[in-house]
Amino acid sequence: MKYQKWNIGAPEKDDVARLREAGYPALMALLLAARGVSTPEDAAVRLDRDRKLTLSPMLMRDMDKAVARIQRAVAEGETVAVFGDYDVDGITSTVLLLDYLKSCGVPCLRYIPRRIEDGYGLSKPAIQHLRDQGATLMITVDCGITGNEEVEFANALGMDVVVTDHHECKETLPNAVAVVDPHRPDCAYPFKYLAGCGVALKLVLALGGESREDALFARYSTLAAIGTVADVMRMEGENRVIVSCGLEALPHTDFVGVRALLREAGLWGKPVTSIQIGFVLSPRINAAGRMDAADLAADLLETADPARAEELARELCELNRERQAVEQTICADAVEQIEALRQEERSALVLASDQWHQGVVGIVASRLSEKYSCPSFMIHVKDGTGRGSCRSYGGFNLFAALESCADLLDGFGGHELAAGFTIPEENIPAFRTRMNRYARMAAGGEPPVSSLDVDAAVPSPGDLTLEQAEHLSLLEPYGAGNPRPVFALLGATAEAIQPVGQGKHLKLRLSKGSSRFEAIFFSVTEEECGGIVPGSRVDAAFYLQANTFRGVTTLQLQLVDVRPSVAPSRNEAESLALVRRLIEGEDVTPQETVRLRTSRNQFAAFWVTLERQLRQGKTEENRLPYLRALAGCTGGSESFLRAALALEVFRERGLIAMSEREGRLSLCLLPVQGKVDLTACPYLARLEYKEAT
Repeated sequence: MKYQKWNIGAPEKDDVARLREAGYPALMALLLAARGVSTPEDAAVRLDRDRKLTLSPMLMRDMDKAVARIQRAVAEGETVAVFGDYDVDGITSTVLLLDYLKSCGVPCLRYIPRRIEDGYGLSKPAIQHLRDQGATLMITVDCGITGNEEVEFANALGMDVVVTDHHECKETLPNAVAVVDPHRPDCAYPFKYLAGCGVALKLVLALGGESREDALFARYSTLAAIGTVADVMRMEGENRVIVSCGLEALPHTDFVGVRALLREAGLWGKPVTSIQIGFVLSPRINAAGRMDAADLAADLLETADPARAEELARELCELNRERQAVEQTICADAVEQIEALRQEERSALVLASDQWHQGVVGIVASRLSEKYSCPSFMIHVKDGTGRGSCRSYGGFNLFAALESCADLLDGFGGHELAAGFTIPEENIPAFRTRMNRYARMAAGGEPPVSSLDVDAAVPSPGDLTLEQAEHLSLLEPYGAGNPRPVFALLGATAEAIQPVGQGKHLKLRLSKGSSRFEAIFFSVTEEECGGIVPGSRVDAAFYLQANTFRGVTTLQLQLVDVRPSVAPSRNEAESLALVRRLIEGEDVTPQETVRLRTSRNQFAAFWVTLERQLRQGKTEENRLPYLRALAGCTGGSESFLRAALALEVFRERGLIAMSEREGRLSLCLLPVQGKVDLTACPYLARLEYKEAT
């Protein structure tokens, strides 16, 4: 079980029925209703995909100034430098703008910082280098919004600067010729969630003018789509248009480097969705920046030579494999550090080492945030200075959190979901304390709980079909604000569990009623599967997908989590109802009395099992798994019923404290002096009374 809590949506039945009557397929209607869509008209709007960008780029503050300065540079033959960033968004932004400028005949320079040597954002040595090479205009993409000092330095050298960025702004903007960023407080642009490559695309469309807008969008939408998905931007509004059109154009892209990477990654000729962009293409491009070789990825995307593109694509994929190995080592070390932290230091994970690869700590931070359900701050320390990468969790605003600790930092930048910072090594302990205090306040003092958002439980297993899965593709592209649908199958039976992929993954066969399903659970071993064995009653949360193997396409459930079922079977529900009737003083029949009667040895076995669970730290769980574990220690047809009774008897006799909140049962042992007479429990006394009569 990966998540402590599942938040399962409960769509209104009337909304589902209304959508079904309008012709929407069963799962689509269930999902749309779960996401607040209540009418066919709303559904049509949600599923609609515009074919073009409708907002004028000139609505962005300073776009007119940026266009005027760049057009002057084009007309006068100036050397223009494009200063990018080393992540996927920055690399695609850089290549996009360079390609357009070169098509206009502009002499261009490219500068992408080296993550380890240069760090994030603008730097004075880099600016000096560009000026020495003759640049009179520098355009930033996906960076620069916090580079006030560096922009002043460029100005002093006689080099103009146009800043284009999408990150959060500080109170004072850089003193540039133009600052184009939809997050500017004085920018009236309606859509605020463009990636850096989205802003760069808007700049190119503005430079080309309305007459060339369609052609330029067709050429550059693929690069912008890759960068937008990789930077986890909200998948709505203009981002949805960019990614939809970019994915559609992907098989026909003019960028030979993109085609080479698709071939090397095994995606050429196959349908490519935002999922493949996020999990296959983006990590390979990102690996270059993380391993301090971002120029390799930029060279790949820029090259027009097919042979060179194939060579660079192979290098990039090999670099990604190297990155994966380094990541695993850092992750194992980070987990050791976390286990040594005090409880009050686990609301925000602040970890540091001088042994970590600076380029990989950000992706490890993402994994830790997901695993431990809290924001993570990974710091690489060198020569007394720490360079940190942080990732959010559960809506935690990283930019605001870093601002609250600004006096401890040398600098920071980014946005609410991902950010970077530099910090003196001696300030790290104070930063850990302050950040944990801030995180606890943001969470209302509650400890972090890993939670999974499930759109809805599927009421009819027969609705899980390949055809229904294909209908769901109308919701693509997925991303922040429009996540990939997660469904739940409650009360299923795990018929078979088999390790695959050298034991790294699990393949399961699930059934419910007459329906049978094949499922895959990636990166989970049998030991991590919560004691679930063949025959276990389980709840499964999953993505629904088509799986093609040897030319045959079948339905597959890609598991997100699986847990002992918290949905009672019919017999379990009847047993719980009978125990409740007994406790509340209602009549029970003589036959029910016989079923409820529990022997001394059975009570003893239940107590030994429960005490062992609680001493092992299993103090919070859903009620049903607790009872099933207790029932398993005695066996017999009435073991579940008697385990339910035993738990209530132990509570009434003062052996345990028990409370229930949001479906989770909290238990703890209570100190007891001497022996406790279970037979004095009024519930058992009533059973004896029934027997006597």
